[in-house]
Parts: sequence; C-alpha cells; structure tokens
Amino acid sequence: MGRLIDADDCVLILVDVQEGFLERVESGAKAGLIERIAFLTLSARFCGIPVVATLESPEDWGGLHHGLVEAVGDAPVIEKAVFGLAGDPLAGPAVRKTGRGTAALTGLETDVCVAQSALGLLDEGLRVVVVEDAVASPGSAHAAGIERMRRAGAVGMLTKQLHYEWMRTVRRSRQFEAAHPGLVQPPGVEL
Repeated sequence: MGRLIDADDCVLILVDVQEGFLERVESGAKAGLIERIAFLTLSARFCGIPVVATLESPEDWGGLHHGLVEAVGDAPVIEKAVFGLAGDPLAGPAVRKTGRGTAALTGLETDVCVAQSALGLLDEGLRVVVVEDAVASPGSAHAAGIERMRRAGAVGMLTKQLHYEWMRTVRRSRQFEAAHPGLVQPPGVEL
C-alpha cells in the first residue's frame, strides 16, 4: 500500500448526511459541506469507486440530504443502528463487501458517528481517510473528533487533495471535467 490514496482500493462513505444533523452545525462550518460531499461522490463514481451512504434514525433526523440524492444515484443508502458503522449489522458488511482496503469518510457528526466509524474500520485493518472539510459537528466537537481520528491513525485530507489523488493524471482530471460540464466547484475546491 503506497502513501497516495489509490482509487482502485478506496470506498467512499457518506456517514449520516441528514438535514437534522446538519441543522445543528454552525453556518460557517456547514457552508459548502454538502457541495463538497456531492463533488467527492461524483469524483468517486467517475473513478469506479464504490459509494456507501448511511442514515441514523431517519424518522428523527431525516433521509439522505436532498443535495446528495442525485450524486449518490443507485449507491446503497443503509439505515444503521450502531454509531460506528463497522459494528452495524448492515452497514459494516456493505463496506466490507466492496473488498476495498481504504475507506474515505465524509459526513456527520465528526466526533461521534464519523469518529466511531473511523476507529472501528481502523480496528478491522482498513486505512481510513477522513476528509476534514467534508465532515462537521457543532462547535468544538469537530476539532475533537478530527484529533481523535488522527491520533488513532486516520489520514486527514481535504476534498481537493483526495479528488486529485483519485484522478492521478492530468488526462483523467480533464476527462472528469469534460464528463461534468457546468459543474460548479464547491468552496475550497479549485480545479
């Protein structure tokens, strides 16, 4: 396993990106968050990277955020009953079924479901990438979650970094742009 993130070994996971959780995040922290997650989802699908989305108690927190439905397409959206998806009887197997060794995590909330998912996946031997500008929590909980995951061995990256590691070449990057004419670059991502 090299230091660069290999698209052929990666699975993108959208953890609980639901309106109820998003409403709890301060406006500055959530600005562009959905757009970055959607952008990464399009990048993943372009590269043939499996996408798995989870939902926690949709009756309380809502379904998959409407801004992601089109990008997610027919990828599995799984209701989970365990905060850390690795220990969930449906979400864990869906991730393992991809056969990928690297899990890229986006979503909500950084300090609970994202962090517990990262720790569980690390315990299972996966390399975990936390996309730091594509995860959020209210207040100082975001930074605490990032710090915990990094100390445990997760790799911190930004949306733009991961996108370009998946693309790997100028040619592939141009093909992605050509495949998505008119795609608005999310805040923090300048192609």
